[in-house]
Amino acid sequence: MCHTGKFSCGDCGVTNCNAMDKKYPDFCLTTHMDPDVKDAAMEVYNDEVNRKVMINAANIENEGYCRWSRLEETVEFAKRMGAKKIGIATCVGLIRETRMLTKILRHHGFEVYAAACKVGAQPKTSVGIREECNACGVNMCNPVLQAKLLNEAKTDLNIVVGLCVGHDALFYKYVEGLTTTLVVKDRVTGHNPVAAIYNAESYYKKKLFD
Repeated sequence: MCHTGKFSCGDCGVTNCNAMDKKYPDFCLTTHMDPDVKDAAMEVYNDEVNRKVMINAANIENEGYCRWSRLEETVEFAKRMGAKKIGIATCVGLIRETRMLTKILRHHGFEVYAAACKVGAQPKTSVGIREECNACGVNMCNPVLQAKLLNEAKTDLNIVVGLCVGHDALFYKYVEGLTTTLVVKDRVTGHNPVAAIYNAESYYKKKLFD
C-alpha cells in the first residue's frame, strides 16, 4: 500500500525529542510545528489541576519505574490527586475484575461508584443497530449513559475498565471528570492489544496486512 500524506511521529524511529543525542528527522514535528500551537499547549499547563496532574504523573513514573503495576500507579495517582470518589466505567464482561478493583479501591479509602456498559438495559435496535448484532447480546452498550451517571455522581477521578472500541470514544467524549484507562479490551489476546503489534510481522501478519 502506497503512503500518501505527510510523515509524522508514527514514521519516526529516532525519537531525538526524548534522548536529545541524535539528529531530528527532516519531517520532525518538533522542528516543523507552528510555535503558536506549542505556546498554546504549554499555557494549558498553567492551570492548577493540569499542573498537578503532570507533576504527580511524573513523580509516579519516577518512583515506581518498572516496579509498580498499572493498578498500583492508578491507586497512587488517585491518592496524590486527592480523589475521594472514584467512578468506574466497566464492561459487563469484566464485572468480576471490576468487583475486585472496587474492593481494592475501598481498601485504600476511596468511595467507588461504578456504571456497567449495559446500564439502562436498552435494546440495540433502539439506536438503529441491526438485529443480527443481537447474536452478541440483545441490549446495547451505553457509554453515554455511563458518562452521564458518573458526571451526576460527581466523581473526582474515573477509571475505564474494558469498554469496547468506539464505545470508549463516546465515553471519553461525554464524561466530564479526569479519566484514566486501566484495562483495554481485547477478547483475542487476553486484553493485551499490544500483543497483536508485537506479532504484526509474524503470526498476525496475514490478519493485519492482507
